[in-house]
Amino acid sequence: MDNNLGFQTLGDIFQAKEKNKKPTIKPPAHQWQDFALQIIKALSIPNFKRNSVFKICKDYPRAYVEGCVADTKELCQSGEKWKYFFKVISDQKDNPSTPLKVDKDETKSEQTKKSPQ
Repeated sequence: MDNNLGFQTLGDIFQAKEKNKKPTIKPPAHQWQDFALQIIKALSIPNFKRNSVFKICKDYPRAYVEGCVADTKELCQSGEKWKYFFKVISDQKDNPSTPLKVDKDETKSEQTKKSPQ
């Protein structure tokens, strides 16, 4: 059986290729993006709040965000967990006794100040 279709237009070739192509899903480029996706899935965060979760995971240390997620899972047994998560983040952000962002340069300078000379 001969499958020779003769001459084809370039558009037909590309359309056939597109039909056979599987959609590709890009993996996260950074660890904080993967962490944000885990939080979004675990807390059932709606699409309109996804960007906020990505920003939180990018700006704050992972240990801090993990603590907020753990608090949310522990304290909010019913209702919308994602609202409680944002409340916990904002409450701890307003509390001055909780360190939020830790610069690597700051921790190094504090360690050198504490070490006996």
